[in-house]
Amino acid sequence: MIGPHLRVTPLLAVSGRDFGLAAFPLALKLELFQHAGAFKTRGAFANLLTRDVPASGVVAASGGNHGAAVAYAAMKLKRPAKIFVPSVASAAKIQRIREYGADLVIEGDRYADALAASETWMRKSGAMPVHAFDQDETILGQGSIGVELDQQAPDIDTLLVSVGGGGLIAGIAAWYGGRIKVIGVEPFAAPTLTKALHAGRPVDAEAGGFAADSLAPRRVGERFSHRPKIRSSCRARRGRRHQNGAAGPLAGVADRRRTGGSCGAVGSLIRCLSAGERTSRRHLDQRR
Repeated sequence: MIGPHLRVTPLLAVSGRDFGLAAFPLALKLELFQHAGAFKTRGAFANLLTRDVPASGVVAASGGNHGAAVAYAAMKLKRPAKIFVPSVASAAKIQRIREYGADLVIEGDRYADALAASETWMRKSGAMPVHAFDQDETILGQGSIGVELDQQAPDIDTLLVSVGGGGLIAGIAAWYGGRIKVIGVEPFAAPTLTKALHAGRPVDAEAGGFAADSLAPRRVGERFSHRPKIRSSCRARRGRRHQNGAAGPLAGVADRRRTGGSCGAVGSLIRCLSAGERTSRRHLDQRR
């Protein structure tokens, strides 16, 4: 259903050597070439195409990418859209949302502030909410990345996925169903998944760091935590700065057959490796 509205994004084959590590196969899923510039477009179309959209249209809260995706999908499907973003949203993302014709509101300093404002508008207008991660249809749409990866790189055994609210990693983990190892990568300044896994349920976490505009909701979604099979197949590793330039998760999988970086993880991996946000040196479990 959503396929005709999406691009099958390319897979870039590189080597760990390109990042100063040992030579091992690494594949990057370039979801930045998706419509609206991010994987979020998948979940946006899944919502608008599988749910009954009222005449008042849709409403969404976003750090930027989800808002652009919902605005794009609404434009293509000729539906009204109102998007709430926090003040930390980048100027480029704000401009993109406006270019797609959505009504844009800047509210508060963090995603949670924009979400609260969007919920107030939903109750007032009757618009259909499109949650950035805690929505079945959103998770379903993001899971289409796993379908593509299975076709493009059927031999990967480890996948690194950026984590904010958990919608992306939940969709991908659901598709693979434990067939490969799925590792969540998140900033130390926004450890939503790490804290949820430790607590056994979603709990509030810090919301800051270099990805505050895109990877820093206060907590992972309830739908992620209510799916034990998904939760148990995910592991979390948090990014932090290292003076010696170590590159944790990639170093830990250097002896594997092939490693994939999915969608938003491409951006975060590049930033982790080149901008000083290094990942933890804790070793990953090795498959024997």
